[in-house]
Amino acid sequence: MGQLLAMGDGIPILPDLPALPVYFVHHTYPSQRYLPLYEAKMLHQFDHRWATYDGTDSRDMTIGEKADPACVALPRYWVAAEDVHARLTSRWERWWLLGWRRITNTTNERTVIYSFLPLTAAGDSVFLELPKGDTRGVACHVANLDSLIFDYLARQKLGGMNLNFFTVRQLPALLPATFEAAAPWARRCALNGWIAPRVLELAFTAWDILPLARDLGYSGPPFSWDPERRFLLRCELDAAFFHLYDIERDDVDYIMNGFWNVRKRDEKQYGEYRTKRVILEIYDAMSQAIRTGIPYSGPTPQHLAVVGGGE
Repeated sequence: MGQLLAMGDGIPILPDLPALPVYFVHHTYPSQRYLPLYEAKMLHQFDHRWATYDGTDSRDMTIGEKADPACVALPRYWVAAEDVHARLTSRWERWWLLGWRRITNTTNERTVIYSFLPLTAAGDSVFLELPKGDTRGVACHVANLDSLIFDYLARQKLGGMNLNFFTVRQLPALLPATFEAAAPWARRCALNGWIAPRVLELAFTAWDILPLARDLGYSGPPFSWDPERRFLLRCELDAAFFHLYDIERDDVDYIMNGFWNVRKRDEKQYGEYRTKRVILEIYDAMSQAIRTGIPYSGPTPQHLAVVGGGE
């Protein structure tokens, strides 16, 4: 795991205060610049635009809003940019952040909710992790923490609703060196070259998180918000991490049955537990690729962005 810091009343950093790029959401009043104060309800897995504020009331952002890469999540509160700068300027040099929801529950659809964030302030409902290493490795780390297998393991450890630092430190995340090895189902590609492009496409859907894309070596525009494609990318990542944790197929089936809220939602919307079915199909395809040495070719189109010499 990377370095974990409790922020308390928590302000992330602004490395170069005078040179705030135009893609950052900020407010000027009257001459002082302010940055949004992110709350846990505003983020979800691979989604820093989960909810927004209309005045003092929060609401989920719509698919139409998420389809607009210029649309941003607005906060209820703002923090002076100079306070952001003063709090963490010596601890972090990137123009994006990584955080997770502090309050959770094992009965939710998902228990561990990590997300990349724009460079903003963060309240005490959002804990920050300031990971070391290259950004492609961090992308793999986030994919690991947002995977179903990691969520399942976290549920065995969590005794209440507070996903605190001492709990996160004890959870079995894969070592960074894991992602430097070849992908077992695509042996000519390193794992970080297979995972990071998928994380990039899931995370980079708006201009306000452009620095993350640039740090991953991607120079294009934000990716479109396509719910079906995002679902397939997520299923590929989940199937991959079941393999990386050496989980047998019968155990994958058992673990998936434990996410009863996901199952309930799927059965209501699709008449079947679609998430489980698709993950198992991809898991099987990867198993065949591992056995035969023929690279896995899944349901997603083959035009994923190349990240740092990835695929």
